[in-house]
Amino acid sequence: MKLIKKLFKNEEGATAIEYGLIAALIAVAAITAMSALGENLSNTFNDVNNELEG
Repeated sequence: MKLIKKLFKNEEGATAIEYGLIAALIAVAAITAMSALGENLSNTFNDVNNELEG
């Protein structure tokens, strides 16, 4: 019984999992933002290149 009570009091594992989930969500958001930014930047450079060629 003491072991079960000790396991419920130990919150270090839960905290580590929460930090891991937060880090994963931040990584997904960053990748999504960078992907959209990269595509917009690529389109801008292509437009400039087309204007210089024409």
